[in-house]
Amino acid sequence: MKTEIFRGIATALATPMDKSGNIDYAAYGRLIDWQIDSGVAGLVACGTTGESATMTEAEHKQVIAFTVERAAHRVPVIAGTGSNSTAKAVAMTKYACAVGVDACLVVTPYYNKATQGGLIAHYTAIADASDKPLILYNVPSRTGCNLLPDTCAALAAHPQVAAVKEASGNIGQVVSLAAKAGGRLAIYSGNDDQIVPLLAMGGSGCISVLSNVLPRQASEICTRFFQGDVAGAAALQCRLLPLIDLLFCEVNPIPVKAALTAMGYGEGGIRLPLTPMAEDRQAALLAELKKWGALA
Repeated sequence: MKTEIFRGIATALATPMDKSGNIDYAAYGRLIDWQIDSGVAGLVACGTTGESATMTEAEHKQVIAFTVERAAHRVPVIAGTGSNSTAKAVAMTKYACAVGVDACLVVTPYYNKATQGGLIAHYTAIADASDKPLILYNVPSRTGCNLLPDTCAALAAHPQVAAVKEASGNIGQVVSLAAKAGGRLAIYSGNDDQIVPLLAMGGSGCISVLSNVLPRQASEICTRFFQGDVAGAAALQCRLLPLIDLLFCEVNPIPVKAALTAMGYGEGGIRLPLTPMAEDRQAALLAELKKWGALA
C-alpha cells in the first residue's frame, strides 16, 4: 500500500459563518485548533461539509490557504478540489498543492457525471497535474455517479492516487473495493455510521462529520479498533449512533452547523439552498449533545 495520508479520524470541517453567511475566520481558526488539540489525525477543508459548493473561487482558495497556515503542520491538511469540470479540478488541485496541502480530496463529477472510462480519464488528468496524493471521493447519493471498485483498482496504478473516501453506503461495494484495490489504496469511510464495518475490511479510518462536535470520541472508535479492541470500538460506534443519526436527519451540513453554532463556533450562517435546521430536530440534536457533555 502507498503511504497512508492519515490513520484514524480526519474531520470534514464545517465552515463557520456569521448571520449574513460570511465566513467567520476567527471561529474557523478556533475550530481548527480545538480539533487538533482533541487528537484528530487530519483536517479536510472545503469538502461537502464545508459548503464548498456555494463558495466563490476566491473563498475556496482562501479557506484552503487559511487551513494550511492555521494547522501549521500539526496534522495533515486535505483540500477538497473536485469539480464536474476536469479543467477546474486540475486548476484547484494545482493551487492547493502550491499552498502546501498534504493531499487533495477529489469528488466524482456531478450532474454531467461520466462513464467509468471517463472517470479514469478525469482522475488521471488531475493526478498527472498534482504533486500531492489524491483521495478519490465516491458519494453517489449526491453526485449520481458511482465510482466502481474495478475503476478504483485501475486508478491505483497511478502513483499519485493514494486512497478512496467511500461513501456509497454499500458495504458489499466496500468489500469488493477492499478485494480489488485494498492492497494498493487506503480506504476511508465517508459515513460515520459505518466506521467499524469499514475498518473491519482493512480501512484506514474515516473522514468524519461527527468529529466536528465530538472529535475525541470519534477518534476513540478508531483507536480502540487499531489496538485490537474490536468489541469496544463496535460498542462506541453503537452508543454514538443516535447522535450520528441526528447529524444526518437533515441535509449535511445543516445539523452540524446548528450544533457548532450552539457550541460557539460561528453565528449560524448557512448558504442557500441550505436553510436553518427545523426547531424540533435542532432541539433533539442539542439534547443529545448535552448527554455527551458537548453543551452545558
